[in-house]
Amino acid sequence: MSDQGRRRPHIDTTESASPGLALNAPAELVSAIRLVLASPLYRGATIALFLAGLGQSAAAPQIAQFLTKDLHGSLTVAGLYYLTNLTAPVAGYLVGARSDRTGGRLGLFRVCAVLGFLGWAGIASATQLWMPFAVGAVILGFAGASASQLFAAIHDELSARPTAHDDAVVSIVRMALTAGWIVGPAVGTILAAQFGLRTMMLATGICFLAQVVPLGLQRTRTPWPAPVRTVPQDARPAAPLRTGLRTMRPLLIFTGLYVLVYAGEPIKYAYLPIYMNERLHFASGVQGAIIGIQPFVELVLMPFAVVAARRIGTMRLMVLAAAFGVGANICFATTATVPGLLAGQILMGGVWGVFAALGIIMAQRLLPSAVATASAIFISSAALSSALGGATGGLGVAAVGLPHVFLIPGAFGLIAVVGLALMDLTSRTADKGSGDG
Repeated sequence: MSDQGRRRPHIDTTESASPGLALNAPAELVSAIRLVLASPLYRGATIALFLAGLGQSAAAPQIAQFLTKDLHGSLTVAGLYYLTNLTAPVAGYLVGARSDRTGGRLGLFRVCAVLGFLGWAGIASATQLWMPFAVGAVILGFAGASASQLFAAIHDELSARPTAHDDAVVSIVRMALTAGWIVGPAVGTILAAQFGLRTMMLATGICFLAQVVPLGLQRTRTPWPAPVRTVPQDARPAAPLRTGLRTMRPLLIFTGLYVLVYAGEPIKYAYLPIYMNERLHFASGVQGAIIGIQPFVELVLMPFAVVAARRIGTMRLMVLAAAFGVGANICFATTATVPGLLAGQILMGGVWGVFAALGIIMAQRLLPSAVATASAIFISSAALSSALGGATGGLGVAAVGLPHVFLIPGAFGLIAVVGLALMDLTSRTADKGSGDG
């Protein structure tokens, strides 16, 4: 094999715009918003992802109650439901690989959205405890890949029609998913209180199905040159059929480190409210303010993260964000005051302001030959993080108690800081060596 064949793909972790582009966050945001509003694909994807975030976050806090109250399961069994998330990365990979072979991004997106409706409708009508587990492991595992297909479609369109604001466009579309997660828990609580948990689960399914409406009958560009009939068969450009493990290695390493960063979220959401309520005896309004400040900070910081990444490098910014996560968990584990916990949540907002805005972009850059596969693996890894966080949190709180259990995700975050820093260093060294050669 030639040197060209052996050389690892270039990973852009620094600049994504021309050097002359003014690094002005408000102007960048306004220009990107105009691009999103002007494009039926970007605009439709934004609305669809908001609906996805709305539905998922409405159901997430209620599923355990549904399993215990409506289906009469134990708390232990209800906690095991989150292990159904372990199938999501496999399902996501299968959907992504199919998408990269065929180029049918929006077709697969529609299939996944319909599966989401059928899955949640099935859970809403479940009469036996095993039924939500089967539906969650099989049907909803594939339904979760819908978002990755939208990001792959956006990548194809931006590759065909590049602009100076590509990363900001992706960030704005991704912000819609975060906005849905901000609104969803309150909507889910109201629906469950007024109409019951089964109606709320069905509403989640309707949100999945409604994703197909804003995109209508659009079709995406083929991400590779289409075959020409007059060209011999063996000379036709072909779609990428396989993605080797060696090619995927940078993406898999990055995703594994992201799993370690994200694993603290289920631990925090499970035990921080308990800690504030049972140990610190904070008023409910104070607890709500502490929990609610993180997504607000995240949403505000996301557009600025894109601009900051151009100045200091995407991977280097992620190293800093992962370090924020370590600091946040130290705050949770060592402070017992409102300012201390608020500081931890603000730091955590900084973590997700960066990773939510740039994570999918970096994943696609690490596997540019198969962006749907990259998107699916990265997005579905959040489910794997939830399973990891839930398991280690449960064992950790039994071993060290509250609030010291938060040192466990702090340790995970420290490993991620080191790993991301090594990835950044390796990439910069490779780029320098390539330039010298």
